[in-house]
This record gives sequence, C-alpha cells and structure tokens, in this order.
Amino acid sequence: MSFALYIIGFMIFMAGLIWAALVAGVPQLYIGIGVLVLLGIGIFSGVSRTRQKDPPAN
Repeated sequence: MSFALYIIGFMIFMAGLIWAALVAGVPQLYIGIGVLVLLGIGIFSGVSRTRQKDPPAN
C-alpha cells in the first residue's frame, strides 16, 4: 500500500513538472525523455524506500 501511495505522489509531482515545462516552452521530445527518466527513478526509489527489511539469518 505504501508503494502505491509513493507512486501516486510521484505521479502528481511529475504532472506538475510536465505542466511547468509545457508552459516554459520546452520541446515535447525533451519532456518525453525527462518523463521516462523520472519514471524510472521514481520506481527505483519507491521500491527501495518501501521494501521490507530481510529477516536476520539464524
């Protein structure tokens, strides 16, 4: 559940960045590349922040 909340928050953050880039006149190709990069970073960081700790080995 916390991963889903993290991704939803990250999507809202990305939507704001996309909107700002469109208003600033950034070409759509660069926006698309940036979205793909940010999406990858968001997934990696979401998984690492919400992953459960491994139980200690006996």
